[in-house]
Amino acid sequence: MTPALDRPFLTRLVAKARTELAVLSALFIAATGVLVFVEVADDMNEADGQAFDHHVLALMRPYPDDPGRPWGPWWLKEAAADITALGGISVLGLFALIVIVFLLAQRKWLSAVLLPVGLAGGVALSEGLKAVFERERPPVAVQAVETINASFPSGHALLATVFYLTVAVMLTRAFPQKRLKALVLGVGVLLALLVGATRIYLGAHWASDVIAGWAVGAAWAMVLWLAAYAVERFQKRRHASLQDHETRERTQAATKV
Repeated sequence: MTPALDRPFLTRLVAKARTELAVLSALFIAATGVLVFVEVADDMNEADGQAFDHHVLALMRPYPDDPGRPWGPWWLKEAAADITALGGISVLGLFALIVIVFLLAQRKWLSAVLLPVGLAGGVALSEGLKAVFERERPPVAVQAVETINASFPSGHALLATVFYLTVAVMLTRAFPQKRLKALVLGVGVLLALLVGATRIYLGAHWASDVIAGWAVGAAWAMVLWLAAYAVERFQKRRHASLQDHETRERTQAATKV
């Protein structure tokens, strides 16, 4: 073969390797998330696990005469309350609706279907696991925000991880530059971490609740990505309408060539 003929082959080979690496990475993150959740769930009723949770809570509540006052200046509590709302079902539902309308306008059919499915699945996971473990929350005296239902895992941490990671992964496909992809993913991870951290800071959850929420949320987000990848490959072979619009155009252009 001539170098001119080798170049397209090498380009396809590199693209294939990147795709396979992404699949393996998603599988690794999903498996790690499940393992972390199982480990945290096993430890939360053990002496070491409870000692860890109480130690973190004591660090966040250093004022014995005012157990409901978190560490730091007054404005930090207000900021945490604002940030923690980013993981609430009402806020995430509104954000999801906005993103879905945008995806439909851009003819991203597959993404528009998977996003609400992923969020609904996250809610089902959160409520189902809470019902199974029925863990009590930290004492009411230390809670700086109102809470409902059981404590384990943190629904805010779980849903924020699912939503912001899923949207971040979708957005990376819109940016060709690697630094922009990394920035978008970094913002998604940061939002998920901040929402979870505020649940601990505000006394709404034990630290292990939040760690478990992050783990399950990351695993579910990767399962969604793998499902999207599998569906997209299946749709490509059949040129079906569920593909995202730009993906279908690329497939048709490649077929013509």
